[in-house]
Amino acid sequence: METGKINVQTENIFPIIKKFLYSDHEIFLRELVSNAVDATQKLKALSSLGEAKGDLGELDVTVMLDKEAKTLTIKDKGIGMTKEEVEKYITQIAFSGAEEFVNKYKDKASEANAIIGHFGLGFYSAFMVAERVEIITKSFKDEAAVRWECDGSPEYKIETADRTERGTDIILHIAADSEEFLENERIDTLLNKYCKFLPVAIRYEDKQLNNTNPAWTRKPADLTDEDYKAFYSELYPYADEALFHIHLNVDFPFNLTGILYFPKTKNNFEVQKNKIQLYSNQVYVTDSVEGIVPDFLTLLHGVIDSPDIPLNVSRSYLQADQNVKKISSHITRKVADKLDELFRNSRQDFEKKWDDIKLFIVYGMLSDDKFFEKGTKFNLLKNTEEKYFTVEEYIEKIKATQTDKQGDTIALYCSNTNEQHPFIEAAKNKGYDVLVMDTPLDSHLVSRLEQTNEKLKFTRVDADTIDKLINKEDAQPSKLSDEEQTTLKPIFEGQIEAGKFTVMFESLSETDQPVIITRPEFMRRMKDMSVAGGGANMFGMMPEMYNLVVNANHPLTSKILVEANADKQSQLAKQACDLALLSQGLLKGEDLTKFIKRSIELID
Repeated sequence: METGKINVQTENIFPIIKKFLYSDHEIFLRELVSNAVDATQKLKALSSLGEAKGDLGELDVTVMLDKEAKTLTIKDKGIGMTKEEVEKYITQIAFSGAEEFVNKYKDKASEANAIIGHFGLGFYSAFMVAERVEIITKSFKDEAAVRWECDGSPEYKIETADRTERGTDIILHIAADSEEFLENERIDTLLNKYCKFLPVAIRYEDKQLNNTNPAWTRKPADLTDEDYKAFYSELYPYADEALFHIHLNVDFPFNLTGILYFPKTKNNFEVQKNKIQLYSNQVYVTDSVEGIVPDFLTLLHGVIDSPDIPLNVSRSYLQADQNVKKISSHITRKVADKLDELFRNSRQDFEKKWDDIKLFIVYGMLSDDKFFEKGTKFNLLKNTEEKYFTVEEYIEKIKATQTDKQGDTIALYCSNTNEQHPFIEAAKNKGYDVLVMDTPLDSHLVSRLEQTNEKLKFTRVDADTIDKLINKEDAQPSKLSDEEQTTLKPIFEGQIEAGKFTVMFESLSETDQPVIITRPEFMRRMKDMSVAGGGANMFGMMPEMYNLVVNANHPLTSKILVEANADKQSQLAKQACDLALLSQGLLKGEDLTKFIKRSIELID
């Protein structure tokens, strides 16, 4: 037996590894199993080059738990190590065996690119959970087997072993503070999380846990729609079926594969952003991919795999790098191109899915300028008749009837078809079309569309009286003089909440309502945008503001003016105001109870 000292710059390397190198101790299992897969992949590569002779046999990685002995063993049948290689790759921390191997064979075999390891520190993650670690290994070169042992100090032992089979066993003697890793369920969960798609069979408790040939590693031409659906179910067993998918397959200027799925999104914007899984050569890294894909794309589900994504030494965090920006831009472009293709090739099907993907597309258009440019081709506007139009198509549809005297084309919209039904009907009676814009982001979208379409203006259908929404001509004369309006104004002001409503008179048609509640477009839009953005700025904190518009030409208005009985006059004005409030869903509680009682009395 020989003894030696691990070649490190400080004798405090183990506490550093245990506390700071890895963000989570459970990652040790990913690192050790990945190393075992590395060893197996190296053997396959050497065999294909003729440097490893004979039948390789069944190549799998086995994880074994012995709760009584308090050991966890990771066993492979890969390349193995000689005594010299153990001393070179194990005792010299941060010497990357995988990197050396790839460099040596990079011009000889593509298999070399499948090696997972990058850093050479993965093995030492074992000391985060083990008080002692053994390596028993035998090289494919048919040299004597070797046993190496270390107790977490810089001191180690190395000696000849009795092993006769090619490969390596890593035996962890689990420390007292890490005995959670002696539980079957814990190990099974971790293997399913980190090793589910490794390219070599991983066995635990006599069963294979992983899919070695997941859909994203195969060519799109070799996959059917059923294959994509089955893979989605494999990733998310309890999720609803995805709407459609995008298969990523890039080899220049960087390597990137993956499949992204479009789930059904909700209008309330309550979506999980941790559904895309990041892999590096089929090794699970993280489900926090905000640095790799734009924020709006984190609404998607699926897998991204790239060996070119720069990770830190523990493969736990992204590092700032130009490749990340390139990959992000490419994914954005691929998603936009796929949506454009679906729209052009199957518009009817695209329209059926629109309500489920609208929020995603609008979010993308608002957060990414390049996606906005591409999105104008397939972003749709839906009207109350449930017909769909691109912005360009919609302008063409309404400009003949909805262009005001300033030459602006006015797109009317509602945010709630039930609450704003009276206003929608009034618009339709004028021959106008009304859009449905009911997501939290629509207030931002209409502002952006106005910026990019100079003569297009969006106005919510309850922002003003119908004649003022699309002002085509001068207002008709009023039946009330200024003095009469001045007389009536305090009567109506006495029926509503001060500070919340502004009373104004307008010369409308006699057939219009006697009193109408409108919400000023600018203030309402600013408030909606503030709420959608999660902000608490001056607009988000302001109370709702309404206009109470009295129709100066309605017969009831004149009746209230000439009513001699002050109580009756007030009662009529109150009834007219309450009817307007009721139509907007603003009449509630005690006020609603009083309105019902008063209405019955008036009927009697």
